[in-house]
Amino acid sequence: MTVEVIEKETGKQSSVALLDKYILRQVIEMFIMGVAVFTSIIFASDTFITLIKQISLFGIPFNVALMMIILNLPQVIVMTIPMGVLLATVMTLNGLSLKSEITVMRACGIGLNRIAKPIFIFALAMSVFSFIINESVVPVMTKQSKDLALWALGQKNIPEGKQNFVFKEPSEDGGLKRLFYVGFCEDKILHNITVLDTAKEGSIQVLQATEGKTSPEGWNFQKGAVYTIGDEGKILNTTLFDESVVKFGLDMSKELNKNVAKEMNFTKLIHYIKHNHISEEQKNIIHIELWDKLALPLTTLAFVLVGVPLAITPPRVRYNRGFLFSILIIFAYYLVRALSISFGEAGTLHPFLAAWMPNIVLTLFGSIIYYKKVYTIE
Repeated sequence: MTVEVIEKETGKQSSVALLDKYILRQVIEMFIMGVAVFTSIIFASDTFITLIKQISLFGIPFNVALMMIILNLPQVIVMTIPMGVLLATVMTLNGLSLKSEITVMRACGIGLNRIAKPIFIFALAMSVFSFIINESVVPVMTKQSKDLALWALGQKNIPEGKQNFVFKEPSEDGGLKRLFYVGFCEDKILHNITVLDTAKEGSIQVLQATEGKTSPEGWNFQKGAVYTIGDEGKILNTTLFDESVVKFGLDMSKELNKNVAKEMNFTKLIHYIKHNHISEEQKNIIHIELWDKLALPLTTLAFVLVGVPLAITPPRVRYNRGFLFSILIIFAYYLVRALSISFGEAGTLHPFLAAWMPNIVLTLFGSIIYYKKVYTIE
């Protein structure tokens, strides 16, 4: 008698293990497809629009802009992992429900909690994986992408091999802000440079240097002098220098530095906030980015909590509504996310709540419908 009980228990455990593998295999297949689809959509829309903008506005070469997009790929994948898990959850359970397999499992004493267990474990693993990518790979890639953009921005202003040429930087009203004269350029090094700067009212600055080159911070001039001339033509000041950095031409560094928080992981960003003076304009943005580094990976679990009950199709419904539900949930999530972040950046909402509000809304809604689905007999 005891042997028979052990055999029955062993058989039951083996069946449950097979069930976990059966569900996980379908979830993983749909997850890979979902991540690929959503990543492609983001690349085909937002990312390639950014590519065209960088080429047209900043004059960045196509191959450099394409490399910048590839470097931003991990950041996109971190965003699409929760989407992929949601799609996999809803499509898998919806498919099982349509084939009446969920009904059979529940009739055999396997509850919805037990059916969803491997999915929650998979979602937790993907949350950890997403956090690791966001903490280790994304900051490095984002920093390299910015440095590459600044390098390309400087390189496009170097006319290799030309002699006796001039750069003009116009002011906002269409006048002349700076005039650069270069004797010649060889191996990306400028020689015999003279800069006429009229940016400051009441004076004109003249910079003369023996050579200079481009850098991510601007143009690096070496061995020269700066003369400040007043309106009456008198030299007000003379400054000699061994090295001086001047920004001219189209400057993209301010735009790129808006993503400074994405170049650091959670620990480094905390250190940055504690030891650096942050303007009021950037304070809320950086604090939201800090808490979002924790909130975004955990979105995966919130998505599953909502997706599991919505995927169980009522008996009267005979079509797969999983994909539609996935799109609607993702749309609602990013709508709440956009609103909360906007309120957070404006100072209306605390940065912590701005980052966590989408997860809080999803978790509350998911808990309610999950409870009703699990503990209510239809």
